[in-house]
Amino acid sequence: MPTITPFLWFDGQAQEAMTFYTSIFKDSKVISSNPMSVQFELQGQRFIGLNAGPHHKFTPAVSFFIEVETQAEIDNYWNKLLADGGRPDQCGWLQDKFGLSWQVIPKALPQLLSDPDPAKAKRALDAMLKMSKIDLAELKRAHAG
Repeated sequence: MPTITPFLWFDGQAQEAMTFYTSIFKDSKVISSNPMSVQFELQGQRFIGLNAGPHHKFTPAVSFFIEVETQAEIDNYWNKLLADGGRPDQCGWLQDKFGLSWQVIPKALPQLLSDPDPAKAKRALDAMLKMSKIDLAELKRAHAG
C-alpha cells in the first residue's frame, strides 16, 4: 500500500527545522539526517525535509492542522511554534520561523461553528474572526450569548 508523506523544501535549514519540530511535539523522533535531507516523525506522521535552496517558499495555501482539547495545549503549541521569529495570523493560524503555516485549533471549534442554532454559530464565528490565537473560553462565551 502506498504512503503519503509531506515533503518540505527548505533553504538550507532542514536539520534546524527537524530539531525545532521534534522538540515541540512529545511523540516525535528523528529517522535520518544527512546534509541534503532529513526524515522525522511528529505524532506518528512522517515528514521529509530537503535542503534545496531558495527557489520555492512555503505559503499558507498548505498548512498543518493541530487539533487540541484545551487552552493550555493551544497556548503551548502556539507559543512554541512562534518562537524565534514566527508570525501570528488570524483565526488560529501562524507561520513558524521557517515560513511553514500551522493551525492550532480546539476540537470544540467545529461544533461551535456548526451549531444547529444559527445565532449561536454566528456569534462563535464572529468571535473567532477577531482572534489571532484562539481563546477557547471566549469562543464558548460568545457561542452561549
